[in-house]
Amino acid sequence: MPSRGPLQKRLGYSFKKPELLELALTHPSVNHEQSKTLNNNQRLEFLGDAVLQMIISTELYRQFPTRDEGTLSKARARMVNRDALAEQAMQIKLGKELMLSRGEERNGGRKRASALADSFESVVGAIYLDGGFMKVKKFLLTQFSERFEGVDAGRHVGNPKGELQEILQDKSAVAPDYRLLDSQGPDHDRSFECAVRHSGRELARGTGKSKKTAETDAATKAIKMLRTKGNE
Repeated sequence: MPSRGPLQKRLGYSFKKPELLELALTHPSVNHEQSKTLNNNQRLEFLGDAVLQMIISTELYRQFPTRDEGTLSKARARMVNRDALAEQAMQIKLGKELMLSRGEERNGGRKRASALADSFESVVGAIYLDGGFMKVKKFLLTQFSERFEGVDAGRHVGNPKGELQEILQDKSAVAPDYRLLDSQGPDHDRSFECAVRHSGRELARGTGKSKKTAETDAATKAIKMLRTKGNE
């Protein structure tokens, strides 16, 4: 069985039953390449999807007591759609850990959004079975912490960059400009700092575990600053 120590470190969770992690990483394409039927990650994906939906829904309900059902549903949809989950998988480098058929490998399966999203849900299911509800909850709340911070009422739910651009368009046709200022730490635990500028003026700085989340954090802080200034 391959050593998955670096992956488990990135997950922040050590498996008591490493075979569950192996199963979570086994893409269905492997079945088509073997003469005998093998287990793959589809059942874990089914379980992980349910666990993910429950934990994210519960946390949205808890963190945003004044939001209505429609707003919470839109926020959840943005957080757990295929592309969002694929991004979460990329952050913990799941793609390089997947067990794929030769054909799937040649066709770019390690970078395919559907394969990455499915594998993320499978890992969620595996952690749930191996460690229980509190362990998988801790994993998910760590993974999604910055997305929770980006939740906002209105049509820009989870999209502070879009909201900031709309606010600034009332004053100027110039779009906000995001710049990477710094990145630090080892590959498995890097932190980024970005600034958002508009018309030559820095509005705010943000940090995150990826360049995108640092930009989102900067946009969120810029919106808060502009609203505070507007209320003075």
